[in-house]
Amino acid sequence: MQRRDFIRQAGAGALAGALAPAFAQATAERSAFIISGFPAGGMGDQVARPLAEKLRGRYAANVLVDAKVGAGGRIAVDHVRRAAPDGMAILQIPSSPMTLYPNTYRKLSYDPLIDFTPVCSTVNYAFVLTAGPGVPGEVRTVADYLKWVQANPQAASYGVPAAGSALHFVGMLLERHSGRKLTAVPYKGGAPLLNDVLGGQVPVSVSVLGEVMPHIRSGRLRGLAVSSAQRSPFLPDVPTFAEQGMNDVVVQEWLGWFMPARAPRERVQQLSTLVGEGLRDPGLIDSLAKNGLQPYHQPPEEFAQLVRSDLARWAPIVKASGFTAED
Repeated sequence: MQRRDFIRQAGAGALAGALAPAFAQATAERSAFIISGFPAGGMGDQVARPLAEKLRGRYAANVLVDAKVGAGGRIAVDHVRRAAPDGMAILQIPSSPMTLYPNTYRKLSYDPLIDFTPVCSTVNYAFVLTAGPGVPGEVRTVADYLKWVQANPQAASYGVPAAGSALHFVGMLLERHSGRKLTAVPYKGGAPLLNDVLGGQVPVSVSVLGEVMPHIRSGRLRGLAVSSAQRSPFLPDVPTFAEQGMNDVVVQEWLGWFMPARAPRERVQQLSTLVGEGLRDPGLIDSLAKNGLQPYHQPPEEFAQLVRSDLARWAPIVKASGFTAED
């Protein structure tokens, strides 16, 4: 090596060493954004905002929550897919857009296994088959409901917050298992569905546990079955579908965090570790419980495997249903 080349390379190395602390400081002074696919004030906010507070000053100087609402969460997914892979754009999304939609949509702008880096899961939650005042009070179990439907086929409908959602597939799994014709009535969100169930306009619904939990506890609604593998600690008196002989009706959704593909490994690991610490805070655990949410932290490698296994699990279920989502 000639002397001038050695000096040039040595100088470059020294410059890089001098810039490294400056680069780290610049990163620390930037804002990170948690991009949520659903409206502010909803379930996602109950997770994202307290965690953002715990991450502020530790992961980045500021951590903000930004809702990119629409298309069942796909707008937020696509936004983060196109973001710089520098650890500053974080997608918070339920499992369905990453594990169910790839099986129901003929075309998606993203591939969950190629376009994203799994960071961690944060919480999980169950769904509840819920009967309202439009169903006789003696209907207390799924068997009671199916018997009532057989006698009243005109009332064999169930509401879901969105067509093609995991909640919709709980209804389809129930229909397939029971052999009864049940008609899904899709709504645009859980709030209008809840109003109609409470008002008796739709007899039953498949709803997120946290949205109907207060009304089941008060007696205004009746929980017929929960979709998780075990009974929910928040509604211990409501049996699972599996307990009632429907072992294939087991669906539990998670909320997960992702970064764009090729995100720095050290940033992924750092964020996952900090989130795990935050989810062990007793105050946050109590706050989540009020919304029917359970802490469920899986680090990057385990979370990536969960995404792959859920994606594979939904494939035959969707195929058997014949359902195709519409844009």
